[in-house]
Amino acid sequence: MQNIDAIYFLQPLITISFSAGLVIYWHLKRRFTITVFLCSFLAYGGAIACKIIVQAITFHAVMESFTGNLSVLGVYFGIQTVIFEVGGAYCVALFAVSRGKLGSEDAGAYGLGLAFWENAGYLGVLGMFSLLSIYLTLSSGSISSLELYSNLITSRPSLFYPPSQALPLIGFSILERVSSLLFHFCWGYLCLLSAFARNRKYFLIALPMGLIDFLIPFASYFGISIFELLVYALGLGALGVTMYVTKTART
Repeated sequence: MQNIDAIYFLQPLITISFSAGLVIYWHLKRRFTITVFLCSFLAYGGAIACKIIVQAITFHAVMESFTGNLSVLGVYFGIQTVIFEVGGAYCVALFAVSRGKLGSEDAGAYGLGLAFWENAGYLGVLGMFSLLSIYLTLSSGSISSLELYSNLITSRPSLFYPPSQALPLIGFSILERVSSLLFHFCWGYLCLLSAFARNRKYFLIALPMGLIDFLIPFASYFGISIFELLVYALGLGALGVTMYVTKTART
């Protein structure tokens, strides 16, 4: 029975490292306080909790009603991100600003905090534990390992690819996390500035960025390479827009 290649641990390790590294850099070179860290956790954690609840209640009904309609599924995922992640980030920022806990100088850190909890906390650490659990179970040679192998070879056959095939997948997976960093940074930055300056323009610009999750159902349609490069390009575009519209606020 084949085990997964240890090379797959590179993806969560690299993701956790660059996410934590950016937070440390921002703390040393700019400003990243424990308050920002906690507020970004509250915003991101609350958004994910809301998504889990909504999808637990509605996902099967949506799938049964709109089977094969990728656009409807895209709207289903995108609207949730707009409301819960971007909207939630704004609500938490507004509350923190109103209590004098966060200021405009915390905008960059707030965006990085959201990205940290997504990439290092939620997907990075959980992804690492998931891979470690699979690796140890398959190494045990027990009956449960045979059952797990049988399930994985059908549901996630890429886990058993040789390194030459696995490395490109790992690379695109890391690129996906970089794209996630760009989007979370942008809407976190804009939401906090909007809350501080009482300028709804920034929030209205941030809201459509959540629609990036509209593309989720189309991943297999485009293929992983085109899909991840497209999302990365959109992430760079979001960053460019964010830096342009906040130019005055940063001077």
